[in-house]
Amino acid sequence: MVKSSNTSAVAAATGRSWDDWIALLDKSDARRMDHTQIAALALKLMPETVEQKEWWAQHTAVAFGQHAGLRVPGQTSAGDFQLSTTRTVPGNMDETLQAWLELVESYTEFGGVPIEDEPSTSSTDRWRYWRVALADGTRVVVNISDKPGGKSTVGLQHSKLDSAEAIQYWRPVWKELLAKL
Repeated sequence: MVKSSNTSAVAAATGRSWDDWIALLDKSDARRMDHTQIAALALKLMPETVEQKEWWAQHTAVAFGQHAGLRVPGQTSAGDFQLSTTRTVPGNMDETLQAWLELVESYTEFGGVPIEDEPSTSSTDRWRYWRVALADGTRVVVNISDKPGGKSTVGLQHSKLDSAEAIQYWRPVWKELLAKL
């Protein structure tokens, strides 16, 4: 169930093999814990030399949850599902946000699901955001940031999906739309 790349990334970043992580977490009865408890335990067990310990504790908790059958890939700790996809495009983040707005301005639905409320935008010094709620209760967020060389990264996250199959349905919808940028 767990993606092997998740476990190899955890092992590489923490200096502890995935088998050792399983043994340590099982010794503490982590299979009876929720995600927050597993992440706290992983943080407590994190080697001192690890950079970004909190992030790797979360990553370890997700991978362990998948390994133990507590969740499947794409499933959040709340039990719903989400997908993320990214694309690098020419232009700075303001140009890219404008291109995105022009691309989606006439859309009244995505993937056959109507838009629930008007999309909104916001920004910070480093990010541009576009958000929309869909009529099926899901949410879509587009995050745009500058990249060196006059490019920007567009990250799209679709959350509150009801199944792993929904991820398979939506991923090509979003990839196709991002490809139009």
